[in-house]
Amino acid sequence: KAAKEHNIPEDLNKILENKVIETVSDLYYMNMSVVEKMCLDGADREGIVSKSISSHSDLIPGVYEGGLKIWECTFDLLDYFSEAEIQFTNKTVLDLGCGAGLLGIVALRGKAEKVHFQDYNSTVIDEITLPNAVANCINGGNRVGSRNNRKTSKPPSKRPRKAECSPDALAKCRFFSGEWSEVSQLLLSSKPFSKYDIILTSETIYNPDYYGALHDTLAQLLDKNGRVYLASKAYYFGVGGGISLFEKFIEERNVFMTSIVKIIDKGLQRYIMEMAFKDSS
Repeated sequence: KAAKEHNIPEDLNKILENKVIETVSDLYYMNMSVVEKMCLDGADREGIVSKSISSHSDLIPGVYEGGLKIWECTFDLLDYFSEAEIQFTNKTVLDLGCGAGLLGIVALRGKAEKVHFQDYNSTVIDEITLPNAVANCINGGNRVGSRNNRKTSKPPSKRPRKAECSPDALAKCRFFSGEWSEVSQLLLSSKPFSKYDIILTSETIYNPDYYGALHDTLAQLLDKNGRVYLASKAYYFGVGGGISLFEKFIEERNVFMTSIVKIIDKGLQRYIMEMAFKDSS
């Protein structure tokens, strides 16, 4: 799937028209069922919503890679940012396989210097990621029929009040769709390009077929002293990927060192992994 950059429209309020905005963990995000309905009414040029519904699947390899859902490991990683006091100030950040883009939006709120968002599907970027970023930057949830919905995730009581974004923060954002190898090439060929201090990625190791592309993307785009924070379930039934298989893959490539920084035992076991180059300082 070819890489494409998505420009931020000048009329920010237009992006939020007809959207229903909800909040979770002090973040604004688009109600997915409303987005899906709009997509079925013609807003989805890729046709991923109708294909997902007709195949009763949240994953259709090479067609749709799950970006219309907020997967639970995203919230694990958001919690970890607070617990570990991960600092985003003045950092360059990539939210890889971003879906709703909540990880990148938290980095933006944390005063990152720039935040780039990537998802496989252009529909996800146009209808979900970009509107979510805009809503958080212009506090659109106060104006657009917001409903407060906290059932998705219970934020920890110790979570500090997040700094708000301003519309100016959008100038720090860029949005890309396409497969990882294509987006990597697009970024590497853009001048000037500086590598990322932090790459965030959640639930992207479900399919072992993609490990090579993911590994190469991280190796090409991460700064030599950068860090990757990756959230994953222990095992993905039906597709076969999982944390131990990915760890083994990384070990064999001998480029990165990995450490499991958190294990979540509620429900299906989940992990947060930190990665860095073996020769990093």
